[in-house]
Amino acid sequence: MKEAVITTDKLTKRFGDFVATNEISFEVSRGEIFGFLGANGAGKTTAMRMLCGLSTPSSGNASIAGFDVYRQTEQIKKNIGYMSQKFSLYEDLTVLENIRFFGGIYGLSRPRIREKGEKLIKDLGLEQEAKKLVGALPLGWKQKLSFSVAILHDPQIVFLDEPTGGVDPVTRRQFWNMIYEAADRGVTIFVTTHYMDEAEYCNRISIMVDGRVKALDTPRNLKEHFGAATMDEVFYALARGAKRSE
Repeated sequence: MKEAVITTDKLTKRFGDFVATNEISFEVSRGEIFGFLGANGAGKTTAMRMLCGLSTPSSGNASIAGFDVYRQTEQIKKNIGYMSQKFSLYEDLTVLENIRFFGGIYGLSRPRIREKGEKLIKDLGLEQEAKKLVGALPLGWKQKLSFSVAILHDPQIVFLDEPTGGVDPVTRRQFWNMIYEAADRGVTIFVTTHYMDEAEYCNRISIMVDGRVKALDTPRNLKEHFGAATMDEVFYALARGAKRSE
């Protein structure tokens, strides 16, 4: 078993009488691609906010990259990357300006930003677009650039919140190739997605229902356990009993 870089033990978040996440416990290893699934209202977003150091748990414990979610949230933020479908880049800045901006936010030196920025642009084949506004890029390129920027500072963990929403299947596959490459370098990938075919790409999957983790295993083992041919069938078998939704 590889070193665990995310550990949670009965992690709970309450809002008054409402329990958004209810005693969730799991571990994620270094370099693992971990899928975090659940229907709307299941508690995924609340859980991710706690793991990113953006929301204080009500009870339970969690360690992210070796840092405590109660006492060391600033250290957590420095050791993780984050990308969402809704916002990851400034569209009124150029590709280069976004790289420089986020490199500065992550605390990289100017020479390091220049070095890593040049490699990023070359690797993505964006030499001709480097001085173009991000808003002018196709969505697929934005998503790939967003992911590259999210790991610009070599974080231990990157949180991806529905990163491929709205992009075509070919671009999604290319995006997942980038995820595999990052995982091979030891970056832990914590990803939420609504695409059940993408769940098949993960090493392990947890499925939340009504604030609790109802299943956690490899895609293959989950399908065998539920007698399902696809992860869609597994998900529906668990989610159809949900009592709440957003």
